[in-house]
Amino acid sequence: MKFIIQSLVLCFSMSLVAQNPTEYEVIQKSLAQKAAMRETSLVKNLPFKNIGPTVMSGRVADVSVNPKNVTEFYVGYASGGLWYTNNNGTTFTPVLDNASTQNIGDIAVDWEAGTIWVGTGEKNSSRSSYAGIGILKSTDKGATWTHVGLSDAHHVSRILINPNNKDEVIVGVIGHLYSSNAERGVFKTVDGGKTWVKSLFINNETGVIDIAVAPENFNIMYAASWERVRKAWSFDGDGNSAAIYKSTDAGSSWVKIGANSGFPIGEGVGRIGLAVFNESTVYALHDSQFRRPKDASEKHSDALTKEDFKTMSSKDFLDIADKKLNAYLKNNGFQEKYRAENVKQMVRVGSVKPIDLAKYLEDANAVLFDTQVIGAEVFKTTDGGVSWKKTHDYFLDGVYSSYGYYFGEIRVDLQDENGIYVLGVPIIKSKDGGKTFTSISKENVHSDHQALWVNPKKSGHILNGNDGGLNLSYDDGENWIKLNDPAVGQFYSVYADNQKNYKVYGGLQDNGVWVADNNAKIDKGWQQSGQNPYESIMGGDGMQVQVDERNQNIVYTGYQFGNYYRIDRAAETQKYIQPKHVLGENPYRFNWQTPIHLSKHNQDILYLGGNKLHRSLNRGDAWETISGDLTAGGKKGNVAYGTLTSISESPFQFGLLYAGSDDGYVHVTKNGGGSWTRVSDAFPENLWISRVVASKFKKERVYVTLNGYRFDDFTPYIYVSDDYGQNWRDLGNQLPTAAVNVLKEDSENEDLLYVGTDNGLYASLDRGLSWEAFSKNLPNVAVHDLVIQPKAKELIVATHGRSLYKANIAMLQKMNAAILAKSIHLFSIENLKKNTAWGRSWSQWSKANTPEIKIPFYVNADKEVVLEIYSGAVKVNAISVTAKKGYNEAIFDVSFSKKGKKAFEKAMKDAAVETAKNGVFYLLKGKYRVKTSSSESEFEIK
Repeated sequence: MKFIIQSLVLCFSMSLVAQNPTEYEVIQKSLAQKAAMRETSLVKNLPFKNIGPTVMSGRVADVSVNPKNVTEFYVGYASGGLWYTNNNGTTFTPVLDNASTQNIGDIAVDWEAGTIWVGTGEKNSSRSSYAGIGILKSTDKGATWTHVGLSDAHHVSRILINPNNKDEVIVGVIGHLYSSNAERGVFKTVDGGKTWVKSLFINNETGVIDIAVAPENFNIMYAASWERVRKAWSFDGDGNSAAIYKSTDAGSSWVKIGANSGFPIGEGVGRIGLAVFNESTVYALHDSQFRRPKDASEKHSDALTKEDFKTMSSKDFLDIADKKLNAYLKNNGFQEKYRAENVKQMVRVGSVKPIDLAKYLEDANAVLFDTQVIGAEVFKTTDGGVSWKKTHDYFLDGVYSSYGYYFGEIRVDLQDENGIYVLGVPIIKSKDGGKTFTSISKENVHSDHQALWVNPKKSGHILNGNDGGLNLSYDDGENWIKLNDPAVGQFYSVYADNQKNYKVYGGLQDNGVWVADNNAKIDKGWQQSGQNPYESIMGGDGMQVQVDERNQNIVYTGYQFGNYYRIDRAAETQKYIQPKHVLGENPYRFNWQTPIHLSKHNQDILYLGGNKLHRSLNRGDAWETISGDLTAGGKKGNVAYGTLTSISESPFQFGLLYAGSDDGYVHVTKNGGGSWTRVSDAFPENLWISRVVASKFKKERVYVTLNGYRFDDFTPYIYVSDDYGQNWRDLGNQLPTAAVNVLKEDSENEDLLYVGTDNGLYASLDRGLSWEAFSKNLPNVAVHDLVIQPKAKELIVATHGRSLYKANIAMLQKMNAAILAKSIHLFSIENLKKNTAWGRSWSQWSKANTPEIKIPFYVNADKEVVLEIYSGAVKVNAISVTAKKGYNEAIFDVSFSKKGKKAFEKAMKDAAVETAKNGVFYLLKGKYRVKTSSSESEFEIK
């Protein structure tokens, strides 16, 4: 198939600008704007409900334990906020929900005063390590929060409080993740955060990743600097500026550890973690990016490897024995059509070169895993940093692989100088000062380890924070208790099928794909039944989900970099369905979050995006490529780039498709891929296309959202076109500053849009001209994906930090211009079934069963509203509500008032109104009307 790709030059007033980091003054102003929006929003009273899961948690950033009561502690989640327990993790309470962010790098607590310090912005430099807004402080145990500076820090690594002077605090700042900035290094305050002094600064690309203090002397502390530069296409986590520094005056000044100390120096120095046993004894965990020396004694087999083909001539290739070549082809998973005889013929005619047999096995992520570096290594000093010695004489293989930047934490047991813990994949411990190690990862502990508290007074008592939540051990890691009570999952995607009691599917960061009934009860009852309502159906980093509407057991899903499967849940089978390039063709590039789409026109047709768009007509069994490269071509680096990120198919026409890429391209085809036109030339350049949405209301309409997170550009970019992308209008300029992840059209109301950003969820009632902030039960958390279940009229929200939420949007769908112009409007009220259990309790120890109905209504201004309930002409009750402008819900307990009961019995002399066990007179079966001064609605008790 020949593909025609054209570039359409768009004419409208949108300037092409280079991506610049968002200034912190803009962010601060935007946070105030959002706080005001939350107060005035027309949808602020629409309630959301968290639907879990809790069994699989999210990444922990830090823990802080009360030294005088170790059953009391705080847990900071990377993007899920701060949680408190005073019962050893049996239950947790969120204490940061009223703050402007849920993104945490480190926490510190003054337990005597109840003061909490939160360094916002995660310390790990991963794909979804969200920036913070500086330092937050609470003096009332989290009831209220004050911003106390370092607004442009973005990512905070460590906070230390002087135990002898609680106003003296040291903060380590890593700085921006995707750009350079000056607010990084070590900062110190002596007045509780009113003012700060930068006591250590290296340069605009190097921050401080760790600070550790001598337990008995706050004057003695050590800091680790880290030079790291992340781009959308690469990550460089090492450099000459990475080093260890020492302070002898409580962080007021610093001295760099000397070049001849024995600790590594140079370009290959990566992330460093520190653990201080006493003033003189310190352990350092180093992610060495220096290359491993070649082992001359290493034995090689006679089998072919892909490296052999990279320099092989065609003549030498043709001389390889068929048996030997077939062994290579078969062992490396080449397609069946590629066997020695026909591959040699391809080389003879020049359609394939020997190097192609190496390239066939590679992808854009290969260099990340093929590079053999030293990796994790532990050093120790016993003379206060003057000299360092590596504790082991072998490689700590498997602790870091090639992504040590994601870990980097080490701890020492203050009861045992030789007892140390190294956090990576897995978590390992040593009892001989780092000479030998053993793994303490167990079957109920996630493999990626991020935080560890070691009881300073009792060896073996440890609290471990990982990518799967929190674990507690009292026997030094031999056995673990899982403390996953909070719903803090980091979702990438969400999907709802079309069953009557529909199921919700979602993909989580490093925690696979899970599914449950949408109305599953999220409590601890499953520990009694043995069956959690959520079921895992895929491992890895869980990605997008599509479900065959004809057979709900057929599920398409997978994990990172396009590794997708077709699962038959009934037959308990799965088939790997990733498209494969042909020999001689450059390997396809697949995004971390590779998009898939199951056609609404024909459920056998599946689309999957690499750097080209692929289509299967038989559910993924075979593929055809229906485009050329729809990206700018990729860039040299160690992260897959130049890939498709979003696919959308018009419900009006088969073959009308849009595709968006991570480097800022949007293409449209109207003929099933026969020809493509680029329609993104007027957008800001190089930004990640987070969504392309072909409208379900107008064939020519398409929405596009762009995300500048990977440039530290947090501008909300949202555009709409009503002519297939020839011209665009900006819809994002009224939104608070936060990168946009997802846009969703409502299923019924053409004017109703939903947008999820890195800091919350919004709706527009006028198709993007203005925006309203959701907030009831929904914190300022990153929203990655949205789905609407049209029959249930429910919106499901996938957050990257607080799991899944859902809300009934039936009334929101009716909020059109006519209703918004009214003084008050009562929406339809759900009917209720009469139950003899009303007012009764299961036992004398239980609360009574009390019914209620929601009365939804809209008002055009803040006011007191009286809702009168009538049976025929008889007023049986009335409730008064303090209503806020916009959508409201009143709760009515379906009871008679005293006057209402008398009036009803007088009018209905044969009616028997009996008192319930709790002394309440509940309404009888029948129809009732709810009235206000200018609107009414009705409900029925059946």
